[in-house]
Amino acid sequence: MILVTPSILSADLAHLQKEVDTISSADWIQVDVMDGHFVPNLSFGAPVIKNLKTKLPLDIHLMVSNPADRIAEFLALKVANITFHAEAVMDTNSRRALMEAIRRGKTTAGIALNPETPIDAIWDIVDDIDLVLLMSVNPGFGGQQFITSVLEKARALRLAHPDLMIQIDGGINEETAALAREAGCNNLVAGSFIFSAADRAEAILKIRGV
Repeated sequence: MILVTPSILSADLAHLQKEVDTISSADWIQVDVMDGHFVPNLSFGAPVIKNLKTKLPLDIHLMVSNPADRIAEFLALKVANITFHAEAVMDTNSRRALMEAIRRGKTTAGIALNPETPIDAIWDIVDDIDLVLLMSVNPGFGGQQFITSVLEKARALRLAHPDLMIQIDGGINEETAALAREAGCNNLVAGSFIFSAADRAEAILKIRGV
């Protein structure tokens, strides 16, 4: 099953509730949390989404230097998944402690890889993680061009872990979504392609490949 996860980083934040109402046919909603340190941009935190009304599960992507300091605010909102970056948490024991803290909040745990980070950087926990997020752009800003070399990581992960949820994020449109699905990705994050579309439901179908 292919999941489509719109990123609200590309939405009109001045009318966020209305924007979210237009993507009800999606599967998840991704919330990109940036600290201006791990990535060169700032975005929103838990207070922005606290009163958001949606039946879609919230997927929190922590692009921050100290993810352990940020999980409590999102666990309090009963989100569905929290993903932290492998580059921000290098030590195996620290990664496992963070995964356990996330799961104690009845939330799944994911780990993200920047485009230049090889998949062997997460072999220490890939057997136990709920989701691997492959960044197909350099994180921090929306609307960037898809990095096709990331697909090789997707193929290798899918071959080694047939049941793993592999999420891909960055430069996803109708054409790159097809490449990502073929490579084994089963959770596709799209921002600009969906929120710039006049018909968001149709855009979601195109990402899903139906």
